[in-house]
Amino acid sequence: MSQDIRDFVTPSCDLLALGEPTHREPAFGRIRNALLPRLTDCGFRSIALETDRVAALAVDDYVQGGAGSLDAVMRAGFSHGFGDQEANRRLVGWMREYNRHRPPEERLAFHGFDAPMETMSAPGPRTFLEHARDYLGLQLDIAGLTGDDARWSRPEAVLDAAMSPGATPEAERLRSIADDMLITLYAHAPQLIAATSRDEWVRARIHLTAGLGLLRYHRQSARPLERSVRIAGLAAVRDALMAQNLLEIRGVEEKRGATLVFAHNHHVKRSPSIWGEGDLAVEWSGAGAIVGALLGSRYVCVAGRLGRSEVLGLKDPAPDTYEGLLQSRISTWGLAAATALPSARTRTDTRPEQAYFPLDRATLDAVDAVLHIGEASPPASPASGRADRSVGP
Repeated sequence: MSQDIRDFVTPSCDLLALGEPTHREPAFGRIRNALLPRLTDCGFRSIALETDRVAALAVDDYVQGGAGSLDAVMRAGFSHGFGDQEANRRLVGWMREYNRHRPPEERLAFHGFDAPMETMSAPGPRTFLEHARDYLGLQLDIAGLTGDDARWSRPEAVLDAAMSPGATPEAERLRSIADDMLITLYAHAPQLIAATSRDEWVRARIHLTAGLGLLRYHRQSARPLERSVRIAGLAAVRDALMAQNLLEIRGVEEKRGATLVFAHNHHVKRSPSIWGEGDLAVEWSGAGAIVGALLGSRYVCVAGRLGRSEVLGLKDPAPDTYEGLLQSRISTWGLAAATALPSARTRTDTRPEQAYFPLDRATLDAVDAVLHIGEASPPASPASGRADRSVGP
């Protein structure tokens, strides 16, 4: 039953999204690493991970042959703690080796496509706006308007509308300034690129759009809304920023080749994302739903699934569940077309602390294929502390 990842790379595919059902099972990162070399044979020239787009610039500098150590780039180049993951360390080391003797047009590029924020906190926009201001050569007192960075980054600024600086007169002024800077960046692009480079112009845009995104997120945080509506609004803003970043990444990579996207299933599937806890129910459009609607057949989505996981303490699924059907056909790991799976029952043996979201009919209808891991075990050996020439699992 298992198919090759290249079976799902259609002639029109620009973005191939590979989702994981939980961030807590490291096997998905290892299998992503195993699939990337096969995709490079199909013309893929970039990968985009669910991590801070600005921070990821340091990772791309490194994989392109820049100075610095792997340890340093893993600390500085990832958000959400993803720099601690061995699979990401192996990925970065392998990409640097892959690029070492290749011309620029054949090298692999590394991107983050997330906004520079965590689930329950977001920094202020100062450093991002100041980068763009300095690139444009403007005289603007950004720090005077942002004030103490800590008042933006504390969790209360996101969790409590009354504590948010997002609706203050200073924040409104900052949004106006940032909008003006974005227009200036485009209006003077020919002169700016001639004086610096296209890469430096793109970096300025990345910083500026990150700062604007943070201002929009903090503005949403300042809205006095009922809890479920509030969380849904914040999730929607974050995924809209993710979608915008993916589209910009494709603009940069369009002439070089397709892009592999790796993120949680919530961020890549085409259907609305739903999350609930107790009496809380939240629904919003994820980045995949947005990008899928805009790109159509140029967007292909593969959702990750789990049978048994030692790390999560997840036991074998019941035979009549979707994971059970996959488990009976895929013993280790493999891919199956979504249309090849008959209707089944959604598994109910998961626990909230596992952070695993079982496969259901709605999700299956919103993806092109399923990556199923029959039995996931921890890596055979601990991190070596060195870049590994092998990207495999």
